[in-house]
Amino acid sequence: MSAADLVQRWVRPEIRSLDAYSVQEASGLIKLDAMENPYGWPDSLRRRWLERLKGVSVNRYPDPAGRELVAVLRRVMEIPEEMEVLLGNGSDEIIQILALALNGPVLSVEPGFVMYAMIARFVGRPYVGVPLRRDFSLDLPALLEAVERHRPALVFLARPNNPTGNLFDAAEVERVIAAAPGLVVIDEAYSPFTEATFMRRLGEFPNLVVMRTLSKLGLAGLRLGYLAGSPEWLDEFHKVRLPYNVNVLSQVTAAFALDEGAAALAEQTAAIRSERTRLFAALEEIAGLEPFPSEANFILVRTAPGRAEELFEALKEGGVLVKKLHGSHSLLSDCLRLTVGTPEENDRLLELLRRAG
Repeated sequence: MSAADLVQRWVRPEIRSLDAYSVQEASGLIKLDAMENPYGWPDSLRRRWLERLKGVSVNRYPDPAGRELVAVLRRVMEIPEEMEVLLGNGSDEIIQILALALNGPVLSVEPGFVMYAMIARFVGRPYVGVPLRRDFSLDLPALLEAVERHRPALVFLARPNNPTGNLFDAAEVERVIAAAPGLVVIDEAYSPFTEATFMRRLGEFPNLVVMRTLSKLGLAGLRLGYLAGSPEWLDEFHKVRLPYNVNVLSQVTAAFALDEGAAALAEQTAAIRSERTRLFAALEEIAGLEPFPSEANFILVRTAPGRAEELFEALKEGGVLVKKLHGSHSLLSDCLRLTVGTPEENDRLLELLRRAG
């Protein structure tokens, strides 16, 4: 029997039907495709960080609960004192932990973060995707009807939403939380770029948790996410979390960055928010482009019909890599997603878009 025959026999059909998550090759390109912070650390901060790492015992397992890091997160991110915190190897692992722990369908909106649907299918959970409206706002009647019909164990709502960048109306989100029979996860991956948050409202709703990542803040290489919510929920999720899931270098580096590097990270975040405003205004002036308002560190742009592929290739040829979303969802036809870069990177992006006409 061939390897292909064995795969056909033993690999679950829902896995065989999936495509692997694709990451674009970015060598030699200005990387504006993955919502990363484009700034490095100041040399003085980097030197102090390397000194801190000298004291790390890599021959020992990390603290499985990450207590030092959790204490810093509680203080810096203003997590309510009575709430528990769970660390994950990126938000992706947290999504997987939740999907494994809860027994029932997973529901989210589309277009949204693709890993909600992918991970649900990985672990054998039914997935329900509810389309957004044309302006990317919640279709609340359709969403509430889907919640009532499918009775999901797990609802994900990203706020701001990826890949659209907009904030769902808080009152409508509350309606969903109240209607949901299971857990509702507000994914605040882009919290550094907006004032809106449900973090301070944990405890108001018995079925609400808030998930965040440090990736967009400027620590994408650490792969560190965290979940905040009531101990009743998180005590169960800790049972599913693999032991020592966050390595010691990530724990020490994140605690250092949030503590001693807080001022530098805040300065970088402010620069990205300022550039987002400038970039959006400039995109509005380019004929054939429709940028959508964003509360994240990227801007979704709709091109003239049939031009997304052409503009994507023109940008790549000019040394700038962005995310092509055309073909991924009907609401994203002719769309590109542009990460906000440094002023110089954004200038190059705008130059190429103007030149492409």
